[in-house]
Amino acid sequence: MSSLSLFLCISFLFLPLTSAARFACTSKYPGTCQSLVGYVPLNATTLGSVRSLFQLRSFRSLLAANSLSLNTPQNYTVPALSTVRIRFPCSCSGGSGSSFGLPVYKVRPGEGLDAIARGTFAGLVTYEEIAKANNISDPNRIEVGQQIKIPLPCSCDMVGADPVVHYAHVVAAGSSITGIATAFGTTEDTLMKLNGITDPKSLQAGQVLDVPLRTCSSSIGSTTLDRNLRVPNGSYVLTANNCIQCSCSSSTWQMNCIPTQGISSSVCPAAKCGDMFLGNISSTSACDNTLCSYAGYTNSTSFTILTNLTTNSMCNNEASPVSQPKANSSSRLRFGLFSWMEFVVFVHVALALLSFYW
Repeated sequence: MSSLSLFLCISFLFLPLTSAARFACTSKYPGTCQSLVGYVPLNATTLGSVRSLFQLRSFRSLLAANSLSLNTPQNYTVPALSTVRIRFPCSCSGGSGSSFGLPVYKVRPGEGLDAIARGTFAGLVTYEEIAKANNISDPNRIEVGQQIKIPLPCSCDMVGADPVVHYAHVVAAGSSITGIATAFGTTEDTLMKLNGITDPKSLQAGQVLDVPLRTCSSSIGSTTLDRNLRVPNGSYVLTANNCIQCSCSSSTWQMNCIPTQGISSSVCPAAKCGDMFLGNISSTSACDNTLCSYAGYTNSTSFTILTNLTTNSMCNNEASPVSQPKANSSSRLRFGLFSWMEFVVFVHVALALLSFYW
């Protein structure tokens, strides 16, 4: 371990202890919903290791949650202290939500509940929560090889009248309610009410916040198997047995769905609106266009992908959704490089114009 990694590990262990991170979940949501947590590993790791730690059934779901190509390998490096989004099923009980069944962690030699909570799972849970979820009366007495459930915080509640995806965000040192609200496209008031914060100055590093990510509206029917599909901006989701890839548009609040690339057509039924393929657009006027939209899937008699034609108006003043922070550091690096190149081009053009007029 490098001296920097050792310093970060020691610093992390001495973060102030925060209270339980249970998220309120009072809705009568049927079954489970999908939630997200932001996992920040202390040391460099791989996507395959992250998948194994959180026991994700599908590697594709990990790629989708982080907007990575489906061709990304499992040995893809995740830099230390970068954020990886984990999508998982959430179940509500007793007024709060927690991960449904998984992950389950096997205790290793020399480990205690606090080290597992704050080290292995990067502070997404507390040792008290792990003890309660596993009926452990004495947190100091656990055995090597013992299987313990890790109750990740989550919720299925709507915020106001809007369906959202709840995201567990671990507060970094130096953060503020204002900065977090701006970064995730929500309001300070919403964040404070949702997390029971009365004084924004009381925010602590290591605290786990319930951040509501606004989702796109869709054409999915109320009787389909994925009728509760929620997709926040900045990620995509695979549905209909991985045959359909849906993302939240960066220019409208409409869900955009297309056939998943690389999935055999023999496995997935055709997704068309007459002669139009799913995701295709045709202009009907200067302001309106027609889109072949995804409407859900059924499997009662046979596996069927539903579609319908929807008309979108391009001549409105509706604000675009706020982009959510990218999950991996390489995406942030590319964004920063692109912005710098734009600045350089702008300076050159400005100098050329100045020289011309002179």
